[in-house]
Amino acid sequence: MPSPARCLPLREFAFGNEDFEALRALVKSLTGINLSDQKRELVYGRLSRRLRALNLGSFQEYRKLLTANPQELVQLTNAITTNLTAFFRERHHFDYLREQVLAPIAADPRATRRVRIWSAGCSTGEEPYSIAMTVAEAVPDLPRWDIRILATDLDSEVLARARAGVYSAERVRGVGPERLERFFSERREASTPSYQVAPELAALITFKQLNLMHNLPMKGPLDAIFCRNTVIYFDKDTQRELFGRIAALQRPGDKLFLGHSESLFQVSSDYTLIGRTVYRRN
Repeated sequence: MPSPARCLPLREFAFGNEDFEALRALVKSLTGINLSDQKRELVYGRLSRRLRALNLGSFQEYRKLLTANPQELVQLTNAITTNLTAFFRERHHFDYLREQVLAPIAADPRATRRVRIWSAGCSTGEEPYSIAMTVAEAVPDLPRWDIRILATDLDSEVLARARAGVYSAERVRGVGPERLERFFSERREASTPSYQVAPELAALITFKQLNLMHNLPMKGPLDAIFCRNTVIYFDKDTQRELFGRIAALQRPGDKLFLGHSESLFQVSSDYTLIGRTVYRRN
């Protein structure tokens, strides 16, 4: 039977419990993300790339660098945050937005024609662009409306990609041919096709870097908030504090969309569940 030492993974850099605990506490203070023990290998794998890029020999050196160079904290958070996304991911949310939020407003002659939507944790932009496509399809006289989508993320690198609005053929596979023709223009670079988001969509969206642990600078009211797969790594106390601040940005009846594995149960009494991870502000 192999000894416990032989079962340990071979590492390029020494990575002790002290390193993991210090980095876990730092990530929690910076982002609110609560890294479990099961994330130890993820932390090692992602931050090892930073050690190589900086020509460092150990995690102890990296921790000293974080103290001396606050700019590296940006790279730390970019490396740790997860950015899994897709166009029209959890499609039922966009159906609900179109049919239950936008269509009634568009059909009401007394409506203010002002709509504000926030995509919190927008990653590389697929979510806010999916929202923008839904808006463009649901509101026939779009230029006469005052509609703005705020898209925020902690990760500066994915925000830059989102602003560029260029996606590979594989990334736009879930968009569908009709939407692809209407909302994208094809580009060819080195015989590889890519797709540029149409100016019509880009004009609806403002991309901003935002740490959800800090004060929320927007004033509201926000008709709909997409905060999906963003708080899954937050502990309950952090979630309660965040959703208390989010609730202050919405009026009774406004909608909040969470990810399929997220819930406000024992987190917030400001919302009522009315659909598949769709909540109404009380």
